[in-house]
Amino acid sequence: MPSNTRPPKDETDLRYWLENMVTHHRFQMDEVSAATGLSFKDIASALRRLEIPASPEVSSLNGLRVMPYPGGRHPRIGFLDGAIDPQRETKISVFTPWDPSSYVVVDVPEAIWSNLGLTYLAHTHIDTVWSKDNIALPPQEWQCRAGGTLRLARTLPNGLQFGSLIYPAKDHVAMAMWLHNGTDQALSDLRVQNCVMLKAAAGFNALSNDNKTLADPYVACRCDQGDRWIITAWEPCHRAWANAPVPCLHADPRFPDTAPGETTILNGWLSFHEGPEVQPAIDAISNRWKRRTLQDLQSEINL
Repeated sequence: MPSNTRPPKDETDLRYWLENMVTHHRFQMDEVSAATGLSFKDIASALRRLEIPASPEVSSLNGLRVMPYPGGRHPRIGFLDGAIDPQRETKISVFTPWDPSSYVVVDVPEAIWSNLGLTYLAHTHIDTVWSKDNIALPPQEWQCRAGGTLRLARTLPNGLQFGSLIYPAKDHVAMAMWLHNGTDQALSDLRVQNCVMLKAAAGFNALSNDNKTLADPYVACRCDQGDRWIITAWEPCHRAWANAPVPCLHADPRFPDTAPGETTILNGWLSFHEGPEVQPAIDAISNRWKRRTLQDLQSEINL
C-alpha cells in the first residue's frame, strides 16, 4: 500500500472522502483506490450504497468551494522527482468560480526552513532534519470547522509548532500561518514555501512563465484567453516567483526571528479575477485585505 494511502476510519469518513474525490474532484476509480486503499469492487459498492453524486448540485455552489485535497492524484504536471509521495495533509483545493471541474491545489506549507536546516517538507525530495535521523512524522488531516474554516497544526519533535488556517469567503480565500517556538533556542531564517499548483485549472496550466505576473507580494497567472486570472499573495513576502515545469505560483513568506516561547504569524490570500488586466484587482485586494493579528488567532491556535 502506498505510504500516503489513507483508509477511511468509518462510514462517515468514507462518505466524506468519496464525495470529496468523486463528486468534487471527479476522481477515477484508480485515483480513489490510490487515496483510500480500497478495491475497485469496494469503491463501486460504497458509491451505490451511499448514493454519492457524480457532480455537485448547482444550487449548492454558493461562493468558492474550498476543501482538503484528497491525495491519490499527483497535483503536479511536471518536476515530479521534486515532489515524491506528496502528502495530502497540507494541501487544499480551491475551485475556480467559472468552471466547477477546475481547481488549484494550495500547499500550506510545502516547506519550512530555519537556521536548523530544512525543518519541514510536505513530500519526499531531499532530507529534512528529521529524515536525516530516521524520524518519521505521523500523518495528519485538516480539521473542518464551523463556517468552512480549515485548521492544520503540527508539533515537531524539537517542540517547534506550526499551523495553517484557511478562511473561505464568497470571492476569496484568506489564509494565515502561525509558528510557535517551543524549543529552548532562538529560531531564525524561517523561510516558508507555499505553492499554488495549476495542473487542474483548465486554461492556466501551460508549462510556461509567460502567463505569470510577479508584483511582490502578489503573483498571478493569466488564462490562455487572457481575460481571467488566479492571484495569490503572502506577507511578509521574501520571494515572489513561479515554476514553469510544475506549473505553480509562489509568494513565499518569511516568519520573523522567533525567540523561545514566542509565536509569530503570516497572512495569505488567494482569489480570482475576470478582466484583461490584473493590476486593478491587485489594487482592490490591497485595499480590502484584512490582515489577522496574533490576538485575532489566539483562540484558534490553542497553544
